[in-house]
Amino acid sequence: MKNLLFVAVTIGIFSGTSIIASAQTSVNLESMANKSKPKIFLKFIENIEITSEKKSADLSVDKPLESNGAVEISKISNFSSMASIEKCSVLQFKYAQLMDREVEAISNIELFDLIDEWWATSYRYGGTDKDGIDCSAFSAKVLASVYGCNMPRTAIEQYKLSEKILKENLVEGDLVFFNTKGGVSHVGVYLGNNYFVHSSVKNGVTINSLTDDYYGRKFIGGGRIVK
Repeated sequence: MKNLLFVAVTIGIFSGTSIIASAQTSVNLESMANKSKPKIFLKFIENIEITSEKKSADLSVDKPLESNGAVEISKISNFSSMASIEKCSVLQFKYAQLMDREVEAISNIELFDLIDEWWATSYRYGGTDKDGIDCSAFSAKVLASVYGCNMPRTAIEQYKLSEKILKENLVEGDLVFFNTKGGVSHVGVYLGNNYFVHSSVKNGVTINSLTDDYYGRKFIGGGRIVK
């Protein structure tokens, strides 16, 4: 039997709370009859890809109708988690993949909307806008916009104002400070799982990890602004 093309989306929850999304573009009906499990692929935003073998979310097709080479699927079963997946936007998938986190962990949509809006904005010493922004101005913008905190202008002033926090006690929204050229000279905003967002000299607004060799060596400590 020849291959017939159709489009179907399968969504399932595997391993507790972790969400796997997949999109299938073609299927061999003979393989379905033989209960084979074709590999499923989903590509989205900036070449980020999730691949998964179909495990527990099975397709159930009731009497497919052939029409001009297409198969109409009248029923797809086992979508009990649809309500949960609808809450997970493309933005959440993008940053969950980037930071190796579960989708549900990307819950502060206002924060990640702001990051996405400023993403790759170039670094400019003393800059405060989309033409270029430095690290302390960006951190101040994040804390003011998302957390309602008015921040001083420079990294050293932000360090002096903040309550000092150990690395293992950092939570989303805390500040992370670095010695890149003598004393407190760089700052970012912690996102969780060792990741932080900042305006870097090389890449502009981006996300890096405290486990990166460079930032691991330059890390001074964390700071928390009492809201």
